[in-house]
Amino acid sequence: MSSSSVNANDAVRRNRIFSSKLYFDVPRSKVPIIYSESYDISFLGIEKMHPFDSSKWGRVCKFLVSIGVLDKKCIVEPLEASKDDLLVVHSESYLNSLKESSNVATIIEVPPVALFPNCLVQQKVLHPFRKQVGGTILSAKLAKERGWAINVGGGFHHCSAERGGGFCAYADISLCIHFAFVRLNISRVMIIDLDAHQGNGHEMDFAYDSRVYILDMYNPGIYPLDYEARNFINQKVEVKSGTLTEDYLQKLDEALEVAGRRFDPELIVYNAGTDILDGDPLGRLKISPEGIALRDEKVFRFAREKNIPILMLTSGGYMKSSARVIADSIVNLSKKCLIEDKQGS
Repeated sequence: MSSSSVNANDAVRRNRIFSSKLYFDVPRSKVPIIYSESYDISFLGIEKMHPFDSSKWGRVCKFLVSIGVLDKKCIVEPLEASKDDLLVVHSESYLNSLKESSNVATIIEVPPVALFPNCLVQQKVLHPFRKQVGGTILSAKLAKERGWAINVGGGFHHCSAERGGGFCAYADISLCIHFAFVRLNISRVMIIDLDAHQGNGHEMDFAYDSRVYILDMYNPGIYPLDYEARNFINQKVEVKSGTLTEDYLQKLDEALEVAGRRFDPELIVYNAGTDILDGDPLGRLKISPEGIALRDEKVFRFAREKNIPILMLTSGGYMKSSARVIADSIVNLSKKCLIEDKQGS
């Protein structure tokens, strides 16, 4: 591709980002926790055919509200990502492919979805995903302003510009980072991907982009087994099936120390999947709920000590207990003063 066409594409991307409505001013009365009831997927019970708990996001917030850590009125509601927003990363042909229900069924790994009219699939499956994309993109702006942000959703790390899969239809991480480059004037981003699965989507999208440093700690023996994408991980930490909490946390400590020496980011995107939990049928690791809280605490402390804005995405987690584990971890972050409002409420 010629440099003039690259520049033209870059200009189109910048125009799309500047004309987007996804960045909006959030009043100080709100906390930088992003969620919408539209996140939750309910599709005639068919969603139960996938091990992912598609009501997880709502249950996380219910737990936080019920124990008095979060006031429902203080949650930030994002906007849905529009086609123009998605075109910042995705091609027209990829977005058009989602107009075929069979393609969506393959991506979300629920074959019967292929039988439904696409208008229903858009409404019941892709609209919730696009809302979560809006939340991920907004979380970078909030993190820059407040020091931290949590999107109680997102983390679709298997999706790249041209390909979805593994329950990930849109590349929210890549989109979020491109918006941050342009709107937040950021030029160095670290992705810390601690979901049990390799984050092959963002790895392909930033394969040759030195502005993005990827630390990916994953089980090499499970999906997606994307050996090409592994070539683009800056710091690979492989944790085999059966890894226990103590060993996992020690490897994380070592990895964060190395990452801190190698790269000086202006923003951390933390993909905090809970599929590392002991008993998770897909992650196959043996990390305790307390271990997950400690993991999140270590990552937030790493960001706090270096004064780097951090955004967290909840990503994968295939047990009903995941929602409570996420909520308990957020409570722990609050108790440890790692998610205080930087400028005060």
